[in-house]
Amino acid sequence: METGQNSPAPQTRIPIRTGLFVGSLLEPERLRLAGTVCATCGETALGVNKLCANCGRDSVREIALGEAGTLWSFTVIRHRPPGNYKGPDPFKPFGVGLIELPQGLRVMSTIECPVEDLRIGMRLLFKPYLRKEQDGREVVAFRFQPPGAGDEHV
Repeated sequence: METGQNSPAPQTRIPIRTGLFVGSLLEPERLRLAGTVCATCGETALGVNKLCANCGRDSVREIALGEAGTLWSFTVIRHRPPGNYKGPDPFKPFGVGLIELPQGLRVMSTIECPVEDLRIGMRLLFKPYLRKEQDGREVVAFRFQPPGAGDEHV
C-alpha cells in the first residue's frame, strides 16, 4: 500500500531501549520488563544480554521480570531537569527510586504517585506508557506506581 500526499504517515512505535521489554509494543498494557538469568552463577540482569555481566559466560537465558516490586530507596526531583526534559509542563516534582523485583534485581525508575506518599518498602507495580515524540513516533517507556493508582498510562 502506497502512502499518498494526503495520507498521514504511518506511526512508528519504538521501545525507549532495545531489548528492554517482553511482549508486543502494540499492546503496552501486556508488556513486561525483559531480563536474563545466568545458568552458571545465577546473576539476574535487566534487559536482553548475550553475556552474564557477573561472570562473563554466555550461559544466559531470557526471562520476563516480575510486575510488582518493593521500593528500596528513592529521591524526589524538585527542580526541572536540564536539557531535553520530556515530563509534564509545567514541571511538577516527581519521585525516582530503586524498585526491588522478586528476582532480587533493583530497577531505577520514575514513580507515579504524589511525592508525599513515597515510603521505603511500599509495593509498586510496573506500568508501561506511551510518549509521543514531535516527529510522530510513539516511544514505549515505563514507570512504577502504587496498586490502584489508575490505568491512564496507555
